[in-house]
Amino acid sequence: MTYSRILGTGSYLPEKILTNADLERMVDTTDEWIFARTGIRERHIAADGQFTSDLALAAAKHALEAANIGAEALDLIIVATTTPDRVFPSTACLLQQKLGNAGAPAFDVQAVCSGFIYAIATADNFIRSGAARTVLVVGAETMSRITDWKDRSNCILWGDGAGAVVLGASDEPGIISTHLHADGSYARMLNVPSGVSERGDDNTIHMEGNTVFKIAVNTLDAIVDETLEANGLQKSDIDWLVPHQANIRILQSTARKLGMEMERVIVTVDKHGNTSAASVPLALDVAVRDGRIKRGETILMEAFGGGFTWGSVLLKY
Repeated sequence: MTYSRILGTGSYLPEKILTNADLERMVDTTDEWIFARTGIRERHIAADGQFTSDLALAAAKHALEAANIGAEALDLIIVATTTPDRVFPSTACLLQQKLGNAGAPAFDVQAVCSGFIYAIATADNFIRSGAARTVLVVGAETMSRITDWKDRSNCILWGDGAGAVVLGASDEPGIISTHLHADGSYARMLNVPSGVSERGDDNTIHMEGNTVFKIAVNTLDAIVDETLEANGLQKSDIDWLVPHQANIRILQSTARKLGMEMERVIVTVDKHGNTSAASVPLALDVAVRDGRIKRGETILMEAFGGGFTWGSVLLKY
């Protein structure tokens, strides 16, 4: 049987850092208020002329280097993003050109903050079916471009960045299982109310924060149970939780569900903010590179995002 394993990870953050102190000068808020409610201290903001595909390129290069694989060896490229460079071509095609790969299928996945989980699940199925052997999966966002910087309850959350993994076919289990869900009936609670077909003047993020928080906590609790039950595992079998970095309180709630100390939860929300589809691979790369996550350990990745979408990936690193 063929499995997919992570061969290398990479990430990239724009140089500009926007701190809570900076936001105090922009809107009526304080560092204490932001940190107490979200756990965020700062976030990175893409420069003018720096696009989602540029962030994706830097993260992809780091992942390819870690995997010791050239871009020409890729036979599939998937980019998870809510903030593509253009309507078309896809950001994956733009990334492919920048990497110098030619001929491999390349496409985007849009599931907002769950995008990387959806993309990993897609890549895993390509590899398991034999349709691909070496896949680049990137989560990349320029969320600052769709943020209303006058909305004090919302603008404090978002940041820009990219994370990437290279998956390769293996005889040994890597990705053990993936679990994906969506419920479009909640669309109004977290959305950008205009787009290409449904045109409008408002193209920034709207969120019913308290309601989204409560649903996210309950939904992520359920996906943890689903993942463990599907694989006949106990909570103690999980070595590391790598969650979507939306809010420290959601991370703490999921850790409690697993009976896990926060030392076993990868937390980057304080430095990165909510980078949507980039947050899980960013956090994974940080923990791999600083030596916390080691080969052979069992990792649970999970995310919840607009749509609503949610999902998990269970894997042996």
